[in-house]
Amino acid sequence: QVRLVESGGGLVRAGGSLRLSCVASGRSIVNINTMGWYRQAPGKERELVAVINRGGSAEYADSVKGRFTISREYAKNMAYLQMNSLQPEDTAVYYCNADVRVKYGSAVESPEGQENVWGQGNQVTVSS
Repeated sequence: QVRLVESGGGLVRAGGSLRLSCVASGRSIVNINTMGWYRQAPGKERELVAVINRGGSAEYADSVKGRFTISREYAKNMAYLQMNSLQPEDTAVYYCNADVRVKYGSAVESPEGQENVWGQGNQVTVSS
């Protein structure tokens, strides 16, 4: 199975910074198209924060533009979210997401498919 594991969250004061990391693992991974970060605050729907494709092009939610930066290391199946100038409204559980090309079997002729995978979430709390 493909797993995404996030790390780097925690408690920070307003104006501070955090960097989230996400690593995808699994022997079935052929490649990863997009990787992204989403967040969900209590009582709110999960929302896109940032997404990055294989070529390095990124998109951001308006609320984080200029403050957050998404990056990735393609060969390591890793993505990062650098969060600067954090504000209390950024408090949420942050989830890594990946669009993963997988191979169902070890043979070269094994069938392949596309799977959307989520991490378990990582809490970010920003105090005022």
